[in-house]
Amino acid sequence: MVRPIKDRTVAFDPEVNYFKPRGIPMIDLEEVTLAVDELEAIRLADLLGMSHEEGGVRMGVSRATFGRIIQKAHKTIADAIINGKAINIGGGNYRLLEKMRVFLCEACGHQWE
Repeated sequence: MVRPIKDRTVAFDPEVNYFKPRGIPMIDLEEVTLAVDELEAIRLADLLGMSHEEGGVRMGVSRATFGRIIQKAHKTIADAIINGKAINIGGGNYRLLEKMRVFLCEACGHQWE
């Protein structure tokens, strides 16, 4: 039996969700999908310069899982750029950080949602 995929914590909701090569009509383009959690991994590692360990902690996954997420994102983006495909940003297994409620026990410091 396959283990269910754990939701990844994402700290921002992208306002832009589509990119395409300039000058090519949409009807003539192939499309790839970049999941929101993959975009978050790109933001944390490439834009903010976090290590895989730090990024994994921020997204609530292991270092190895973070590495796999970012590897898949890099491959998707490279495919789109090199082969002239549109990038659709959406989907994936994630939850927005601002929608989570975290409770903290002042006595022992334990946190739970």
